[in-house]
Amino acid sequence: MHGAPVSSNTEKPKHSRAFRIRRFFNWFPLGLTYSLFYMSRYNISVASPQIMETFNLTRAEWGLVITAGFWTYAFSFLLNGPLTDRFGGKKAIIIGGFGAAVVNILFALLIGMGLFATKIVIAFSLLYALNMYFQSFGAVSIVKVNSSWFHVRERGVFGGIFGILIALGYQLAYGVGAFILAHLSLIWVFLIPSGLLLIFITIDHFLIKDKPSEAGFEDFDTADASSGVTEEVNTKYIIKRVFSNRVVLTIAFIEFCTGVIRNGTMQWLPKYLADVFPKESLASVGWYGTGLFLAGILGGLTAGYVSDHVFGSRRPPVAGIFYGLLIVSLFILGIAPTAYLAVAAAVLASFFFIGIHGMLSGTASMDFGGTKAAASAAGIIDGFVYLGSGVSGFFLGWAIDKLGWSAWTNLLIPFGILGLILNITIWNVMPKSQQKS
Repeated sequence: MHGAPVSSNTEKPKHSRAFRIRRFFNWFPLGLTYSLFYMSRYNISVASPQIMETFNLTRAEWGLVITAGFWTYAFSFLLNGPLTDRFGGKKAIIIGGFGAAVVNILFALLIGMGLFATKIVIAFSLLYALNMYFQSFGAVSIVKVNSSWFHVRERGVFGGIFGILIALGYQLAYGVGAFILAHLSLIWVFLIPSGLLLIFITIDHFLIKDKPSEAGFEDFDTADASSGVTEEVNTKYIIKRVFSNRVVLTIAFIEFCTGVIRNGTMQWLPKYLADVFPKESLASVGWYGTGLFLAGILGGLTAGYVSDHVFGSRRPPVAGIFYGLLIVSLFILGIAPTAYLAVAAAVLASFFFIGIHGMLSGTASMDFGGTKAAASAAGIIDGFVYLGSGVSGFFLGWAIDKLGWSAWTNLLIPFGILGLILNITIWNVMPKSQQKS
């Protein structure tokens, strides 16, 4: 082994140049694959106005499709998080990517050949649920791999990177997706992400290593909740470190609120623009994709920098501040008088919820789950995100059908208030290392 990083338990380690270069070639293809997971997940959102029109679906019916997928994603973590902790993130990202690629091809066949036209809601729901099962391997794999490569004092920066990768995925889904819909038939918004996923999981097979030691470097103490722990990673360990951890569960409930707001905004914005501002809808969705990308970069990096340099690597203060500002941006979205002002407000909201998600699901899950249980902690936290996302599907669609679009943001704001309150309750927490001094 060579170029091993020098590390103490609490101080940021000084990595060799060779280590940093190899780490880049580890997380970069992994991260791009994760972005493609988003492209192959939210493509159904950008295509939703055309799909709903083609098959004459109500908002409540479309909400059922969304909820079926999101709740499958949420409960999949109970299985896939522990599996990823046991077998490694590399295998998880390859399995998830291959499965998502195949399901997106099936979506294209369903739409292009008009299969199951009389039971289209059931067909879409089953396929989206299957897609989201495989999608659930994405977050846990990226957190699992990087928990061994990043010290706790570096993870604020990684949280920023995590936010950028999510933002790139949004740009691929909404920006590139809108471009595809404007120039090609509907099936290509599913076939193109599928092809890209198959290419990148092949690259991942050759480049990704689960630990530095697998790439010729020494493993090092990451100073997270697994530091000094010699226990075997089994069900008992995961229950003790994750399911009975008050901080992890509080973060999970915060992320439930994030999920309601994040997907309540993103999933319904294209349909909102199509209904309220029909002449500008497709162009404004394209601009929203670009805005999401920029907001994700700035939101993720800002949250990560402030966490590490202002709050001593504490994550909840940043998430709490962002939650307060997220509430304001949702209020502006609800009263925006034009499509482009609505998009601007939605982009502002995205800046904050991407920053929050990067801090909590991408970073705090590593901190408090520890290297040994990072995937399980990420699974629980991200699972709650998608439990909330399910609420934003059928229930929000039903409410909009009954009450009109005025109910949209008014139903999201209370979840922002709850998320802010929960962040305040864990404002000063840090992970406790088990390493004896």
